[in-house]
Parts: sequence; structure tokens; C-alpha cells
Amino acid sequence: MKTRVPPTEERVEMQTNEEINSQIRRQIEANILYYSEKLDQIEQRLEHLDQEWDVERTLEANASVLAFIGAALGLVNRKFLLLPLVVGGFLFQHALQGWCPPVPIFRRLGFRTSREIHQERYALKALRGDFQQDEAQRSDLRARAMKAIEAAA
Repeated sequence: MKTRVPPTEERVEMQTNEEINSQIRRQIEANILYYSEKLDQIEQRLEHLDQEWDVERTLEANASVLAFIGAALGLVNRKFLLLPLVVGGFLFQHALQGWCPPVPIFRRLGFRTSREIHQERYALKALRGDFQQDEAQRSDLRARAMKAIEAAA
């Protein structure tokens, strides 16, 4: 049987308990519904999303702190050098599979993937009307598309 490495964008969600994924999706939906009635607050929410740490960043920050502490303590007692080795192994496992021991904990705490954060971001922007184009813009895009087709022919 051939083992497949999960796609980067999907690997954490594929390795997360479906109930936690559902809970995160419900929260995203609730956020979007909330802001559909508070359009004037969308900009503030988007700024908040810019500052939100995704699960990857959280994992990397925590792993680097543990590796640093283990290396520093390794100067006192060589047994502590095992900590950076274990952390490095977990990070490698996460890179391949999207899972390592801290990930389920972070997901239960509500840390989302960058894809989940972007999903909320784009829904809020669409709700705000960022992607609407007036007729002149659509006409210009059609003209550019026709020129591109002609150039490719």
C-alpha cells in the first residue's frame, strides 16, 4: 500500500478529530452571521484576523521555545539535549503528516489553520462587497480577456 503525504493546506484538518473541525466551522459560520448584521465592524474584525496566530505559527513558536530551553539546560546537564531532539522529531512528523502531539491540544483550544482564517476573511470581504465590480470594470475585464485569448492563439 502506498502512503500518501497529505496536501499542505489540508494536512492539519485531515489529522484533526472531525468534531473539532465541525466546531471550528460552526464558529466561522457564527462569526460571519454575526458580522452580517454588524457591517460597520467588519474592518475591525479583519484587523483582528490579521493578528490571529494559526496553529502552525503556534506550534512553531512553542517548539522553538522548548528546543531553546532544552539546549540551554543541556549546558548544565546533557540529558536535557534530548528535548530539542524530541521537539525536532515532532516538527518533522508534523511537516509530513500534519500531526504531532501538541496539535490536537491547540486545535481543541481553538487555534485554526491559515486556510480556516482566510475562509472567514474572504467571506467577510465578500459580505462587505469588496469583490463586486461595476459594469465598466466587468466590460474592461472582458476586453482584456479577449485580448489575452487573441494573444494566445
